[in-house]
Amino acid sequence: MIDVLIIGSGGAGLTAALNAKKNNSNVLVVSKTFPTHSQTVQAQGGINAVLYEDNDSIENHINDTYNASHLLANKKNITFLCKNAKETIFWLDSIGVPFNRTKDGKFSQRKFGGTKHLRTCYSSDYTGLKIMHTLFDQCLKENIDFCYEYFLLELIIENDICKGAIFLDIKNGNIATIYAKTTILATGGYAGIYSNNTTNSYSNSADGLAVAFRAGVKLSNMEFVQFHPTTLLNSNILISESARGEGAYLVDKDGNRFIDELKSRDEVTKSIYERILNKEKIFLDLRHLGLNKINELIPQERKLAFEFSNIKIEDELLPIIPSAHYSMGGIKTNINGETNIINLFAVGECANASIHGANRLGGNSLLEIVTLGKHIGTYVSNKAKDIANFDEKISNQEIKTKEKISEFYEKKSEINFYKIKDFLSNKLFEDVGIFKERNKLIEFLNIINDISKDRNKIGIEDKSKIYNKNLIDLLEFLNILLVSKLVVLSSLNREESRGSHFRIDFPNKDINYNKSSIIQLINDEIVFKFEVEDEN
Repeated sequence: MIDVLIIGSGGAGLTAALNAKKNNSNVLVVSKTFPTHSQTVQAQGGINAVLYEDNDSIENHINDTYNASHLLANKKNITFLCKNAKETIFWLDSIGVPFNRTKDGKFSQRKFGGTKHLRTCYSSDYTGLKIMHTLFDQCLKENIDFCYEYFLLELIIENDICKGAIFLDIKNGNIATIYAKTTILATGGYAGIYSNNTTNSYSNSADGLAVAFRAGVKLSNMEFVQFHPTTLLNSNILISESARGEGAYLVDKDGNRFIDELKSRDEVTKSIYERILNKEKIFLDLRHLGLNKINELIPQERKLAFEFSNIKIEDELLPIIPSAHYSMGGIKTNINGETNIINLFAVGECANASIHGANRLGGNSLLEIVTLGKHIGTYVSNKAKDIANFDEKISNQEIKTKEKISEFYEKKSEINFYKIKDFLSNKLFEDVGIFKERNKLIEFLNIINDISKDRNKIGIEDKSKIYNKNLIDLLEFLNILLVSKLVVLSSLNREESRGSHFRIDFPNKDINYNKSSIIQLINDEIVFKFEVEDEN
C-alpha cells in the first residue's frame, strides 16, 4: 500500500516527495500535468532567506512577513519559516540549484518589496524554473513513482479519515482509485479562477480546493488574492518583481514616477489600478538599467517583453497592468500541514498555513513551498509508519463518481460553458478583483447561483474517452464556479479593507476583523465564520 500519496507535482509536492522518500516511505506523486508545467516555474524573482546577518536579521524577516500579513498570520508559523530559511537555501544549493553568486562566492541577493534589506536569493530571473527542474531531476534520481495526466475528482473520506483519492485518467477516460495511508494535497492556488486576467497557467483551475471543500475540508481567508502589479498589457504575462528589485521605475505616460516601486504589493497594485481606472496608461521603465545589466540579471523579462509585447525594454517603456497572481487563502492547516480531516494534509499555495495573512511578502512563496514541503514530507512519512494497511475495496464514493462522469457523456450540451467561463472571468476581475463593493459582490453571487441552477443543461459535445479535453474543461469550469462563489462569499463577509482585500464601501481596517475567515461545507450547507488565529 502507498504510504504517502501526493497530489500535485509543483515545488511543494516534489519537495515533500523527496523528503518522504528519504524517510523510507513508499511515495506516489499524481498530477494533472507534467511537473515542469507547474506554477512554480512562474516564480521568477527569487526566494527569501537571511544568510548574512551583518545588515539583516531573522527577526527583521519575521517582522516584515508579519507586517505584510496585516496581523492575520500566525507569528509562530512565520518564525518557523524564517528560522529555517537559511537551511532551505543550503539544501537547494546542495541538490544543484544554480543560484547567482557574488565575486567572493556568497549567494547574490536582491531587494524585494516590503523590506529594506537585500534578502532574496535568485538564479537570474528563472529562480522557480531552476528550482523546479532540479527537484524533478532529484525525484527521478530517487526513483519516485509518478502518475501524470490524472485529474482529481474526489477524496476518499470514511468517518472523517482520508484513505486516498479518485481520479480521471485523462489518457483513456477511465476512473482510477488510489488508496493511501496518508494524502497530501499540493495542487496549487486559486488565482487561476481569474482566467483571462491572471499570471497563472490555463491548467490552474483550483481543483484541489474545490474537491477538498466538497469533502468537508475547512478553507480559510479565501477573500485574499494577491494581484501582481506588473504584468504585460493584453497578455498578463508576469514581469517579475526582480525588475523593480534591480531598479526599474513605475511611470505614467509623461515618465513621472508616482510610487515607491518596492512598497508592499497591495499598495503598488492599488496605486497602479487607480490610474488605469482613470484611463491612464502605466509603464515599467528599465531603460536606465542598460542592456548589460538587463541581460545579466533579468534576461527573461527582456525576452518576454519582446516576444509578447514587441518591446525592447532597454530602449522603450513597457506597458503593464496588474493581474491575479497568488492566493493567500486556501485549505486551513497547521504548520505540519494537518487539515480537519484525519490523514489528509496540504502544502504549498493550496494551503493556508497562516503565514501570508492578507498579503504575501514577495520572495516568500518559494520559501514556503520548499521549507514546509521538506518539513511536511518528513512529518507525514512518520505518521504513515503508524498507520496499518487497510482493505482496498470498491467504495460507494467510487461508484457514485463513475456515475457522475457517465452522466456528462449522456447529457445534451444546451449551454456553451466556454462562453460563460469567459464572461465570468472578466466579471470576476471587475467586481471581485482589486476593488470590491457590496452591490457588485451580490450581483456576481446572483450570477453564479443562476448558472448553478442550469448545471443540468451543461454537457459535452465530445463523447470520446481518450484525451477528452472537452470533459476536462467542463470539470475545471465547475471547480472554478464553486471556488469563485467561495471567494465572493468570503469577500462579502469581510466588511473592511485589509491587505489585498479592498472594499470601496468599507475603506478602513477594522480591528473587529483581526480574525481569519473560515468557510466549510457542512450537511450540504455552506457555513461561514471568523475565528482568531490559534498561536499554539
